Amino acid sequence: MSLPDATVEKPGAERRLTIAKAMSEAIGQEMQRDPSILVMGEDIGKMGGVFGTTTGLFETFGGERVRDTPISETAFIGAAVGMAANGLRPIVELMFVDFFGVCMDAIYNLAAKQSYFSGGKVSCPMVLMTSVGGGYGDAGQHSQCLYATFGHLPGMKVVIPSNAHDAKGLMLSAIRDDNPVIFMFHKALQGMGWLGTMAGSINDTPESEYLVPIGKASIVREGSDVTIVGLGVTVHHALAAARNLAETGIDAEVLDLRTIAPLDRESILASVAKTGRLLVVDDDYLSFGIGAEVIATVCEALPAPLKCPPQRIAHPDIPIPFTPVMEHFLLPDAQKIESRIRAMLGAQR
Repeated sequence: MSLPDATVEKPGAERRLTIAKAMSEAIGQEMQRDPSILVMGEDIGKMGGVFGTTTGLFETFGGERVRDTPISETAFIGAAVGMAANGLRPIVELMFVDFFGVCMDAIYNLAAKQSYFSGGKVSCPMVLMTSVGGGYGDAGQHSQCLYATFGHLPGMKVVIPSNAHDAKGLMLSAIRDDNPVIFMFHKALQGMGWLGTMAGSINDTPESEYLVPIGKASIVREGSDVTIVGLGVTVHHALAAARNLAETGIDAEVLDLRTIAPLDRESILASVAKTGRLLVVDDDYLSFGIGAEVIATVCEALPAPLKCPPQRIAHPDIPIPFTPVMEHFLLPDAQKIESRIRAMLGAQR
């Protein structure tokens, strides 16, 4: 589909936002532009969303277009699919991605397959935004990522921003897309005071509208010795590791996927062809994950052998522990990335 033209942003003073504010601003701007857009979810009205994704929208648009729902994800996500089939463009919040189990039928057997089953006659232009990620001692039912779970299912697009600029542009693209889009936001990057946030996720975010294309990765640090592929919070771990590695002469390139489905395989291949080494960092579970898909892409497509075997860092295949000591021991971080890359280059340095 062709997206409406966005304003070309002119250079000016920086306007730094958190991801939470960028998301709510994007939604508000689209609601002003398009009366068919409405928002539904738990605590998204007067409260503005547990993670700040709908702050100020209730006061501006009222309860008809910003609807607090009962605690029944099956009901309100199923309702959103029906609305999307009948001319509306709903945005729904699944407060934690871990809750997908109670509404997966509505997400996958209805939303994702609606266009295919109707021969393209009925689209499903809905955005499902949901929080991901651990590190807060919230245990195995409020801390998962499940990127690969959604990326594996055809018929949906899946995005995860690592910063506020991309969050706004991706949200605008997601709302305007005629396909269902899963918009994942990482708790460690939201900018909510009670969660804390990584400073790098707060960046220049223009007030005017602009689009970040779905399906296009971003090189956030150029390098020549190794490619580090990350998404969401792991992009920031990768950047921190790259800075430390640079002090000893190792030049790491960092690629932010931004989109899980469709996956920007061309950008991955171009980067790895240049550096000859690959490390994928993913805070979802290790087996059958994003890391495996990226590595398979490279191994299947690049004609020349890499300088060393590709590597991946991810959460091991166990439920996420409740105790913070055990949880942080298992999560990817900058130190683990730095150690792995030094080991990868050890034979050549």
